[in-house]
Order: sequence, then structure tokens, then C-alpha cells
Amino acid sequence: MTTTDSTVAASGTFSLGGDLPVHRLGYGAMRITGEGIWGPPKDTDEALRVVRRALELGVDFIDTADSYGPFVSEDLIREALHPYDGVVIATKGGLTRSGPGVWEQVGRPEYLRQCVEMSLRRLGVEQLDLWQLHRIDAQVPVEESLGAVKELQDAGKIKHIGLSEVSVAEIEQARKVVDVVSVQNLYNLANRQSEEVLQYCEREGIGFIPWFPVAAGDLAKPGGLLDELAKEHEATHAQLALAWLLRRSPVMLPIPGTSSVAHLEENCAAASVELTDAEYDALTNAAG
Repeated sequence: MTTTDSTVAASGTFSLGGDLPVHRLGYGAMRITGEGIWGPPKDTDEALRVVRRALELGVDFIDTADSYGPFVSEDLIREALHPYDGVVIATKGGLTRSGPGVWEQVGRPEYLRQCVEMSLRRLGVEQLDLWQLHRIDAQVPVEESLGAVKELQDAGKIKHIGLSEVSVAEIEQARKVVDVVSVQNLYNLANRQSEEVLQYCEREGIGFIPWFPVAAGDLAKPGGLLDELAKEHEATHAQLALAWLLRRSPVMLPIPGTSSVAHLEENCAAASVELTDAEYDALTNAAG
């Protein structure tokens, strides 16, 4: 299928917090960093082209984090897009980095305050559209972590608050402190360990952001169901995996990431892939 002219408008829209409407197919900006999500990308110019091309394709929801690089992803997004006309930039805090592939949870209030203040500075904004707690720190009561974030929200420095990698119980605990508008958990065609969380988000009108969205496991093997459907649709495995996610729930907000313009265009074209009821059910049951 054509990719260069496809836009994500066909993915539909979702309103974060009831007042931030975005196209449901967004872009995750983790991969515009170095190996191990550490340091600058191999090709900075291409990384900037990817971010700018995303907007040309209709993407108006970009997800990043202060720990990507660290700081590299936020810096590149600012260089590419500031002042962000018509695009929602979501970022995260609560993980600290000491080397490639190393991620450690820090939920102390003073650290999270610093995360927010530095993201504001790096992104060049007075208010973050969506700030997400990257992980709950088992050493710090979530009420303390989010209490500090709520103070920053009350001060106008954060518009909306989200969570990442949480259970239903943890979301409910967090909602006693802050209004949670989004949850970002691992979820894809092959891994539905967060099914209960997704269903909770559907009931409560909370945006569900699946990370690692294009994984398809054994279904992508030659001769497998996904492989066969890809041939029929003249689409990639990733496009079908994304189309399945978009069909799965109206609160689903996939954010496939890449450091390649060509791959970005392929992913965005998934918004126009239409699965039949039979195809959707077959994929659902095959990997369920």
C-alpha cells in the first residue's frame, strides 16, 4: 500500500482529559537516541527529519521522556518542532539513567519536581501537556510521589497527568491523589498482559497508550496468520499489528517509534488499513 501520502487522520481521535483531542495514532520518540537509549542518535539530521515528517503525516501526539538519552529526545523534539503549533507533547519522569540500557526508579518528591522543571526547560514551554510518572517507585509511597506532581499541576506547570506500567489497583490508588488521563503499559497483538488495565481504561474514559505496539510474536512467522493477511492487504506486519490495536479499543493510542523516515511513513499508513470483522476476530483469537 502507499505510505508517503498516508496520514494518521483515519485513526480517529481521542480527547485526553476531555480537552486535548489528538489523532489516535501517534509517535513514540524513544528511538531518536543512541544505542541502549543512551546518548545522541547516529544520524541527528535523520532524527530531526523523522520528527518533522511525523507532523506532515498528521501526527499530533508525540510521546517522549526525560530518560530517553537521557534528555536527548526532548532536546531534539524542541529543535525540530518548537513552538509545537497544534501538537501535544507528552513526556515522562521518574527513571534515572547511569548507562546504556540501565533504568532505575526514583519517585522521591524532590526528584520528580526536578524532572518536571527540567522537562519544561528542555522543551521550552511553560506548561507540559501531559506528564507521566514513568514508574512507581516501590520505595516511596505513591501518594508522596504524586502529591508533589499535583502541586506542580496546581501551579500550572502540568496540564494533565498519566501513569506508566501500572495495575488497576495502582491506578485507583493514584486517582485518590490526581486525575489520571492516560496509562502507558506494555500491550500488543502478542502480549495482552494488561488486558484488565485496558478494560478499566475503557470504562473510565482514560487513554491507553500501548508501548512496544508492533510486536506480533509467532503470528509474524512465515506462513503464520499475520503473514498471510499482510500479503492479502499488501501491508507490513507492523501495519496490521497497529491496525488491530486501533480496532481493539476507542481509547487505544499506539505510539510506534522509529529513527527512519521510511519506517515512520509505513507505520502512519497503518491508520488506513481496514481489517474485516473476520480478520480482526481471527487475529484476536490466534494470539489470545
